[in-house]
Amino acid sequence: MTATESGGFARSAALRVHIGGGIAVEAAESLTAAAHEVCPYSAATRGNVPAVLSTTAA
Repeated sequence: MTATESGGFARSAALRVHIGGGIAVEAAESLTAAAHEVCPYSAATRGNVPAVLSTTAA
């Protein structure tokens, strides 16, 4: 939940993705973005719930 300018509250999402296996960070970020586009939960909330993607790779 995040506070709104009018003093109310709204939902928001932070997706923290970690991909191992020695993949490059750029490739991991691309995979995360692609998964977010086809994810049924992301599709259901797109336009209604702001989401921030954060990807790390190792």
